[in-house]
Amino acid sequence: YGTMMIYKEKADGMVSGAVNTTAHTVRPALEFIKTKPTASIVSSAFFVCLKDRVNTYGDCAINLDPDPEQLATIAVTTAETAAAFGLEPRVAMLSYSTGNSGKGPTVDKVKEATRLAKEKAPELLLTGPIQYDAAVDAATAKTKLPGDPVAGRASVFIVPDINTGNNLYKAVQRSAHAVAIGPVLQGLRKPVNDLSRGCSVPDIVNTVAITAIQAQAEKGLN
Repeated sequence: YGTMMIYKEKADGMVSGAVNTTAHTVRPALEFIKTKPTASIVSSAFFVCLKDRVNTYGDCAINLDPDPEQLATIAVTTAETAAAFGLEPRVAMLSYSTGNSGKGPTVDKVKEATRLAKEKAPELLLTGPIQYDAAVDAATAKTKLPGDPVAGRASVFIVPDINTGNNLYKAVQRSAHAVAIGPVLQGLRKPVNDLSRGCSVPDIVNTVAITAIQAQAEKGLN
């Protein structure tokens, strides 16, 4: 019913999931709200709020093992999500290799996804493949990827698969005592966001606020 309200333009966004599964929330949105023309898939982003900055991680909750084309779409969409919240997107395509230092199927996937993402959004500050330390630490970046405009100062982190992403954001959240907000669903024509069935009142408030900001961005409002 809530999804139909959005479809009929009686509502601008929806928050669901406190008493329903993710599938119950996402399935009707996929069936008739559908994805944006620029997004071939629905993905997720997490905002990890540290003491001095907010990082954005994608995709940590929806797509198990995206192919290069899907990973490129996730990168561009996650950058758009970050920008909608006033964050400057500097995108790191994460891998266990930086630049041309390593080989393997995952590295090859990230290299191809990086190439495709640059084709989709040539104006976007984006680099990859890159390791997490080179993405966040300026001294390491000077050694591993000198002169790169993203290395050492990344703000958006794109993971190669859900296993990496789920563990990454939780490791940062717990180790740095950070606040993690998400998953924020992205790629849909209208904002629909999912809550955990174990959600707290602050979780609901945060998700409602995020959904409202997404709806404003869809309407071109500040």
